Amino acid sequence: IKHILKVTQEVRGGGSVRKPLGIVVGLVALLVIALPSVLIFVMGISKSTVSEQRNVAKLESMTINVYLHEKDKVETMSLEEYIKGVVSAEMPAEFEPAALEAQAVAARTYAVKSMRSFGGGGVSDHPDADVSTDFTKNQAWLSQDVLKERWGKKYEAYNKRIGEAVDATHGQILVYEDKPISAVFHSTSGGRTASAKEVWGYDYPYLQSVECKWDEKSPRYSDSKSIDLSDIESTLGPEAGVMAAVQSGDQSITKVLSLTESGRVNEIRIGSKTFKGQEVRNLLGLRSENFTVALQGDQLVFKTLGYGHGVGMSQYGANGMAKLGKSYKDILLYFYTGVKLKNIYGA
Repeated sequence: IKHILKVTQEVRGGGSVRKPLGIVVGLVALLVIALPSVLIFVMGISKSTVSEQRNVAKLESMTINVYLHEKDKVETMSLEEYIKGVVSAEMPAEFEPAALEAQAVAARTYAVKSMRSFGGGGVSDHPDADVSTDFTKNQAWLSQDVLKERWGKKYEAYNKRIGEAVDATHGQILVYEDKPISAVFHSTSGGRTASAKEVWGYDYPYLQSVECKWDEKSPRYSDSKSIDLSDIESTLGPEAGVMAAVQSGDQSITKVLSLTESGRVNEIRIGSKTFKGQEVRNLLGLRSENFTVALQGDQLVFKTLGYGHGVGMSQYGANGMAKLGKSYKDILLYFYTGVKLKNIYGA
């Protein structure tokens, strides 16, 4: 158009009229022919963009069916709102933003892997539910009403803090070979995480043992628990022969027989019976399988490191990394070996 105006001005200014006028007519004709095609192309892009935006908006309103075990009913809610309830229940709201963001991605991944719409198995005893709020089966989850009561005056600040962490990772999950992983996590590793194989007997390439030096300041890093021998025998059963060993004067009534790759107790003899470390932890209510045991008088004293099964992301480790400036991506890619981040909404 500028060129046309320039030519027109030149025509008006004098000189040969016929040649410039021919150029003007030709350019105008070209615009008349090309402009409709250009408009159609632009409109096509616009319609395509609008269509894509609508598809993304539809995906972002994805819902999840949650079995509320305390109310014994299934409730449908927004996936992102559900994740906010999980992060609120699973991680202290005071944690660093990057740690909360890492928890949000892990929680979303865990949920998506269970969702029937993604090929998950849902809740076995509640066919209409994707997940359960029973933390012994799935992730913990708390409603806004419960959080208001729990947090009191800090509710608004904490709710905003967690909401921002979930929004910052909107739709992101962890995948291995393009499939959602089992994004398990625990409170405190005690110096090193455990592999899935050593704890549960099956191996996942992304759930390997890694060093964790960032959770030493966790209030759950170490613990000591003394248990009466009579209670030990009552819990483990008379066939363990704990009291009989003591009465015979045996001072070595316990012996750790083997350790796992990460240094946790694999097998231990108590009395005359051999137990798996995980079994002892569960039966005696220990904080972890990373423990030592000694006889002191009429008690066994268990000293533990860490809290939880030890597999996957250490939450206090994640917070320690965040305090050093690590991002949620740094945290996740460290604790889950060889994984990638993927947005389920395609954004």
